Amino acid sequence: MPQVNKVLVKIPVTIEEADELRTAAPGASFDFAAPVGDTSHLPKTPRLDIREDRVAQADVILGNVAPALIAASPRLQWIQLGSAGYEPYLAPGVLAPSTIVTNGTGAYGPAVAEHSFAMLLSLMKRLPAYQVDQCAHVWSDEGMVSTLNGAHVLVLGAGDIGLCFARLCTAVGASCVGVRRHLQSMPTPEYEQAFSRVTTMDELIHLLPKADVVASFLPSSEETQGLVDDAFLGRMKTGAYLVNAGRGDLIGQDALRRALEDGRLAGAALDVTTPEPLPADDPLWDAPNLLITPHVAGFWHLHATLERVVALATENLRRYVRGEQLKNIVRG
Repeated sequence: MPQVNKVLVKIPVTIEEADELRTAAPGASFDFAAPVGDTSHLPKTPRLDIREDRVAQADVILGNVAPALIAASPRLQWIQLGSAGYEPYLAPGVLAPSTIVTNGTGAYGPAVAEHSFAMLLSLMKRLPAYQVDQCAHVWSDEGMVSTLNGAHVLVLGAGDIGLCFARLCTAVGASCVGVRRHLQSMPTPEYEQAFSRVTTMDELIHLLPKADVVASFLPSSEETQGLVDDAFLGRMKTGAYLVNAGRGDLIGQDALRRALEDGRLAGAALDVTTPEPLPADDPLWDAPNLLITPHVAGFWHLHATLERVVALATENLRRYVRGEQLKNIVRG
């Protein structure tokens, strides 16, 4: 069994959740980075500064600590990330080879999917244009709109978030095709209800021309970086919509801007860009029929997301001290 003496908790927790963590690892000492208490009214972007010495003393970290600080932690056995993304923690020199990494996959599906769905419907119904009219006190008809009823939706990254997004689209009459890197280990009944079928990236070139909506929730990798380029956008159906709530480096932003300016795409919704924050003078801001939000679909803006993150961390801590298999292992 692993010997856990010190647990650093970087995730905000309630008094009850803190007690559950202590129960999960009764022999450990806990260092809570945030005051333990009510988490229902967190600041917009809570910054929990923490010293290197506190990181260096931890056998286990629950939450995201700056990768630069983790290099000072020779004792670290396992880190449970609060985020679904984990790429910076796998960079050379950040973690010892023996350090286990688990992430927050499964906690963000409803929040990111609902945000993306709302952005897509806003574009299809021209709501941003009507908001501009309202601010200018103008009563104007902005013209024809689109519908998801009967639409063909291509979901890139048909994991937890993609599945939640497909459920929303299917509920209003769309037909969804999911794309995954691997098809094994899928929860078949759930996927059969949300997707007409699920396939791999090998079919992408044939699927793009048929899709009215392409929505991506893909993580960043060598295969996905710059995937959405001029050729990709050129294969999409004229008048289609593009949604990206995965990683900003998926999209060549100059190519996207050209596709929007040329009218080849009806609209695009981005919750992620490259870089972040997007510079104020970046020409992407002024592309027509583009809706941008500042990477806020996930995080803890929906309180239920934080509750899921804490529950996952607690369950994994319980498993870890018992020597059981952890959930969401990305490096073990």
